[in-house]
Formats: sequence, structure tokens, C-alpha cells
Amino acid sequence: MNIPFEILRTPAAMRARAEYLRRDGRRIAVVPTMGALHEGHLALLREARARADVVILTIFVNPTQFGPNEDLAKYPRDEDGDLAKARTCGIDLAFCPEAAAMYPAGAQTFVEVRELQKPMCGASRPGHFAGVATVVAKLFHATLPHLAVFGEKDYQQLAIIRRMVRDLDFGIEIVGVPIVREADGVALSSRNAYLSPEQRAAARVLSAGLEAAARAVASGECDAAQLLALARAPIEAEPLARIDYVELRDVDELTPIDRLERRAVMAMAVFVGTTRLIDNRVLLSQPVAR
Repeated sequence: MNIPFEILRTPAAMRARAEYLRRDGRRIAVVPTMGALHEGHLALLREARARADVVILTIFVNPTQFGPNEDLAKYPRDEDGDLAKARTCGIDLAFCPEAAAMYPAGAQTFVEVRELQKPMCGASRPGHFAGVATVVAKLFHATLPHLAVFGEKDYQQLAIIRRMVRDLDFGIEIVGVPIVREADGVALSSRNAYLSPEQRAAARVLSAGLEAAARAVASGECDAAQLLALARAPIEAEPLARIDYVELRDVDELTPIDRLERRAVMAMAVFVGTTRLIDNRVLLSQPVAR
């Protein structure tokens, strides 16, 4: 039975609809977003469509994950355009609440994944991941999904959500989708729209640094300091770029490592002009030839 497309605006209305679909035996997938959809988001929607009977897109620019000097006010918003793009991927429902519906007056409860939220982006953006974990938990309560699909570009966010779901017994399958990149290697991001043409060209140094590290690993390099130096070099050589962090971390615990022995994630945040971009690559140590 086809589901008529519908936009829901309140958690109560969304939950009632999801409860009905679950009683009807439908497998529900949710793709949480803040809108400004690009091809990376559409890849998430297509993955959800392949895995579930019902696909719910959420669009909510979450105020609790923005710091006082960040870009909440200017974050791009285009609900009509986003929904038009999403419907080409076959979504069934859209949950597009206002902030007052998600955070009632006097709300003071937050979800924190204490250790995973501390390093990397968490060190640069205090409180950010408490906002992320809280809103994702609330979106899960509203949409009641069997599975949720997220992009791997926000690697730390994905690790935090996986740990939250495990620790709090949500019983939701979390699916990660590989980074979608432009032809020149730049990771797709809503924030790329803030870049001037010159800055957009400079943004290539993030993926160039990750590629340099990956090539070294393929040649047998395992020393973290050497790999990090290779990743930083093209960024440091670009006048328009300024490193926030470049780190090599355990793929699950996000603890720093000195030597690549199994799998690790090299993650970075870099300011290009005033726009903060993130990127990452999972590296796998190579067997030593004998």
C-alpha cells in the first residue's frame, strides 16, 4: 500500500503516524538532516529507501548544537527546495518541526556521551555534541525508526550516535554511508556554499592531506606522527587555510594512537576563510611483506 506524502510539524503528530505504520508492520528508516540538502544527503535517502518500507526525512536546524558565535542565523534554509529534491529519492514522510515544538518552554534535559564528545570537534565546539545527541534522541522518539542513516563525513557525530543508541538501548540500527565528494575530492557540505571561488579551490587541501596519508599507509608507513605531518603539509602550505585540528584516532573509542596497527580514522577540521570544514578518512594498516 502506497503512503501519501505528508509533512508533519509536531513530535506528537509524527509519533502517532509512526505508531500506526509500525502496527501495520512497516519497517521505518529515518534520515535526520538540518536541510540545505545536497547529493550527500540524497545518497543517505537512497540508502534508506533500499533498506526500509517507509522513509522519513527530518529537517530541523537544531539551535542547541550551535555555539554563541556560530552560524545558526545564516544557516541555509530552503524547505520547499529540500523536499523537492528528497521526493526524487522516494521519501514517504517529512518531519519539519519548529524549535518551540522540539524544545518546550523550560526544557532543561540533555543527553551526553561523555568521553566521545570531548576530543576533536568537541574540544573546539563545547556543548555541540550534547545538542546533537539530544536532538537525535528526540527525533528517534518522534519517528520510532527501525534504522537511521547518517553520513560518515561527520565521523565523530556518527560514533557518538552509535554509542548513545547502544548505551540507552534504543534498539535502532545505525547505518553509515561513505562520504560523497566532488570530482576534485572536496567533501560535499552545506557549508561549501559559504566559500568564495578562491576559497572553494583552496578547500581541496583537506582531501589532499588525507590522500597523502593514505598513500603513505599503502606504502607501509604506520607511525602516527609521520602520517599526521603528511596530512598537515598541504593545508599548512595554503594561505587561505587554517588548521583547527588534524588527528589520528581509534575508530570506535576516538582515543589518540601513536601507531597504526589496525584501523584508525584520520579526522580534521580546517578553516578556509571563516568557514570551518571537516573531513576524514579511515586508514587500514597494510601487512608487511616478508
